[in-house]
Amino acid sequence: MTDVLSRHDTTRHGMRALVTRPRSEAAELAEALAARGIAAIIEPLLEIHYRGAPAPDLAGVQAILCTSANGVRALARLSQARLANERAVPLFAVGDSSAARARADGFARVESAGGAVGDLARLVRERLDPGAGRLLHVAGSILAGDLAGMLRADGFAVERAVLYEARPAAGLGADCVRALAAGIVDFALFFSPRTAAIFARLADRAGVAEAMSLVTAVSLSATADEGLGGLGFRERHIAPRPDQPGLLAALDRVLLERRRA
Repeated sequence: MTDVLSRHDTTRHGMRALVTRPRSEAAELAEALAARGIAAIIEPLLEIHYRGAPAPDLAGVQAILCTSANGVRALARLSQARLANERAVPLFAVGDSSAARARADGFARVESAGGAVGDLARLVRERLDPGAGRLLHVAGSILAGDLAGMLRADGFAVERAVLYEARPAAGLGADCVRALAAGIVDFALFFSPRTAAIFARLADRAGVAEAMSLVTAVSLSATADEGLGGLGFRERHIAPRPDQPGLLAALDRVLLERRRA
């Protein structure tokens, strides 16, 4: 269901952006958009469901690897009873937002790869020794990239702990469809190939694919942009770095170019 944060009432802003992130990750982005005079229309295309599995055994684990903030949240939910021991294990995060989430959740030794899965693999190779113990990759049921395969090729033992599922939305919310059909959405922001592909499918199903001619898409990566398929957006831009600050930097460039025009 679409949700426009009350503090970002569209009556006070001249521009609107569709935010497709899970609700738990959308508030910070909405704040950043509001600072740019853009109202956030929050339309989560993935719903996070945490599994009720026992906390993973960290005995003999030299480091935890997290490829999303949702993985950090999932691990934190399961490790409350063993906070001191588990959160002293080094945690390597794919990007700065995941690293910030880990620090906020009490993990004491956190490093950020500041990029994508390949960057995380490189950081692990630089910092860790394959002979010093196994690695625990905290992940969802669907993976983006083969982190374990990259590291196993270098002799690391990698165990995967599936702690959550990201379930796709069944359809676009009525408010979102109305906003797109009315031509009042200026930007659409995409953070993963999966959410981009879900949006493309649901926009077509809702009959608003042609409305993209008025919308500028800004994607976190080239692969996320590819997930949009042949949707005819007004413009399509890709972030210079695969993180939220990079996506906002791409958005800022678009805004600057339009002010100059």
